[in-house]
Amino acid sequence: MTDIQNESPLIDPNLVSDAPVAAPVVTAKPATPDMGGFIWGTGRRKSSVARVRVKPGKGQLKINDREVSEYFSQIQDRNAVAAPLKATDTLGSLDVFVNVKGGGTSGQARATMLGIARALKNYDPGLLKTLRDAGYLTRDSRMVERKKPGKPGARRSFQFSKR
Repeated sequence: MTDIQNESPLIDPNLVSDAPVAAPVVTAKPATPDMGGFIWGTGRRKSSVARVRVKPGKGQLKINDREVSEYFSQIQDRNAVAAPLKATDTLGSLDVFVNVKGGGTSGQARATMLGIARALKNYDPGLLKTLRDAGYLTRDSRMVERKKPGKPGARRSFQFSKR
């Protein structure tokens, strides 16, 4: 103990120890599957919402009952959807079923990516660090700015007329 703690009348020397206090270890339990054996995750981006179900299987990846290559024509969108599965090495061992609606293809792809990452986190809490470090659990909160009264858009003004 330090000299200040020994001299202070406000600190009881019997209660103070030199040993560092260890933080309690909190271990997250995996989520319990629903009646179909699925673990759920929800992802959102812009105006898109993706509801994701994950369960052990052969590595199927279906979006709105279609294959990923059928649903997303852009390679960057396909890669974004599969990225959390590749990062956690679960691409061939889990079946993933996604229902996505709203927005455009890019927003749907990012919403699906977040939903898959959240479902994987619920499936196995040990994957949390990998998913968080790669940035797959961060929700992109940017939305379209609302239209303001007296303007044709969110910020655009009508053309100024001098006369």
